[in-house]
Amino acid sequence: MATLVDTNVLVDVAVRDPDWLHWSRSALTKAEKTGPLVINPVIFAEFSVRYDSLEDVEALLPADQFAREGLPWSAAFAAGVAFRHYRRAGGGRERVLPDFLIGAHAVIRDHAILTRDPKGYRSYFPGVRLITPETHP
Repeated sequence: MATLVDTNVLVDVAVRDPDWLHWSRSALTKAEKTGPLVINPVIFAEFSVRYDSLEDVEALLPADQFAREGLPWSAAFAAGVAFRHYRRAGGGRERVLPDFLIGAHAVIRDHAILTRDPKGYRSYFPGVRLITPETHP
């Protein structure tokens, strides 16, 4: 089973977050044993915000460890639909479109999502498998 790795987990490891480093590193190691770790352009872009060069980001997210997968067009559509429902239901700006793109990508490709922030995924993509601190302590 492939696992789409959410940006927050990658940042925990890259910046050695004192609260989350151990869990995130351990969860990555466990997920890698079950199948490929996957990132998409949305995750890559969110992660890249902290760095000045593409080479720095590539070094932290090596392609031999994190498979690159394009966002399927059907996932982009599903994300837009889910985001529309969210906004019509009164959803504020705390959930942004990238979260919906990541969730829809996982659903369309049947990937699990490794994340520390499952709230939006649970609400708008209830069938997606989640690897979280609550489900995998």
